[in-house]
Order: sequence, then C-alpha cells, then structure tokens
Amino acid sequence: MRIEILIKKVREEKGITLSKLCELTGMSKGHLSRIENGETMPTILTIERIAVALKVDSKKLYKTIV
Repeated sequence: MRIEILIKKVREEKGITLSKLCELTGMSKGHLSRIENGETMPTILTIERIAVALKVDSKKLYKTIV
C-alpha cells in the first residue's frame, strides 16, 4: 500500500477529519490534501508528525516507502 493511501486509511479509520489532522500536525489542509492525493511525497519529518497525530508507529508508515 502506498503511503498516501495508508495515511488516509488510518485517518479515516480513526474518525479524524483532514481539518483535525491539520490542527494536530500544524500543517495546512492543502499540504495534507496533496500528500493524501499522491501529489507530493512527505518528508521524514512530515511522516513523523502525521504518525504522532494519528497515534501510530511511524514504522508502519515508513515501510510503505522502502
């Protein structure tokens, strides 16, 4: 599974809106939307911030890009 699909899947499974994820990560809605739509690749720091916000092990997200 590609990272953008996994991020969106986990977010939706946890009932977190994109707006809420923005609040939790401090990132803009546009930036997170571009990540989830596969328009931009998140940096390692961004992946870490998203993982913390979603309360998932960042390794779960990293293994999709290795």
